[in-house]
Amino acid sequence: MPSTAVAPLEVFSTAGVLWHEMRGEEPAPRFRVRTASRDGRAVRTAVNLRLDPICAFDDVESSDIVIVSAIGANIESACTANAALYPWLRDQHARGATVAGVCAGAALVAEAGLLDGRPATTHWGVAETCRHRYPAVRWLPERLITESDGILCSGGVYASVDLSLYLTEKFCGHAVAVETARALLLETPRTWQNGYAAQPPETVHEDTRVREAQEWMFRHFTDVVRIDALAEHAGMSPRTFARRFKLATGETPMQYLHRLRVNAARHLLENELKSVGEVCTAVGYDDVAYFRRLFRRHTGSTPRQYRERFGGGSSETVALDGRVPHH
Repeated sequence: MPSTAVAPLEVFSTAGVLWHEMRGEEPAPRFRVRTASRDGRAVRTAVNLRLDPICAFDDVESSDIVIVSAIGANIESACTANAALYPWLRDQHARGATVAGVCAGAALVAEAGLLDGRPATTHWGVAETCRHRYPAVRWLPERLITESDGILCSGGVYASVDLSLYLTEKFCGHAVAVETARALLLETPRTWQNGYAAQPPETVHEDTRVREAQEWMFRHFTDVVRIDALAEHAGMSPRTFARRFKLATGETPMQYLHRLRVNAARHLLENELKSVGEVCTAVGYDDVAYFRRLFRRHTGSTPRQYRERFGGGSSETVALDGRVPHH
């Protein structure tokens, strides 16, 4: 699907540019973007559109980010056809590049051996095929984005937008990502299928039972979460569970839960016209005052201040000539 190649180009090419231009300010490009195919020749896509790249794989000595666009549903034939990609991907990652597979393109990253032992997502239609073909990968198709040690995946064709904005935030900061999203009339990046932007669990560690608890909390953080019940389910005492959780993740279970909820609240404040009380309830809290204190502790601002700075419903308005009028 050509959009899985074109959408990242648009997001990265406009980061630091379009928002400034619309406000009559000097553009400040944040990325230099190139397109590459195996031999530098045009690529035929699944629809009636050809993409003409700038260069061949071998012309790219190094890169900070490599985006692998989607392939068709026939994983086996696509993996065979793209054999020249795998050593190049491994070399780029070894040189320090962040490698991201979009939609079914995650299969090509897996074929290169870069996803073994890591979490990964892909299009739901090829998830079972990928599970059987790459059993060493932890497939999580309910996620929109997964990340582990510089290897990312996104599920679904249009999740390439979320992935690109996610990487824009990672490399350029939250403000640039929000400005880019606003300029393109997009939501800020989602990382899982229900639309929230909760940060995916850090699961690079080897503690399987803690990792399972993280996955459960990630899926259920809006519910009432009892840490002692979670410890019992993991087969540990609450004290042992808390110790192992912090050893593996660097956070206590409750700190981790709060971070999931605050990140989800950030996304709602950026994109939804919900009141602070509604946001509080939506992410799992029933005490608005407590939520406000917690949000400020994590973000450095109150929910209202955060929305004024990053929300699409900000009080700031822009005139048609790009100037910001006085209130």
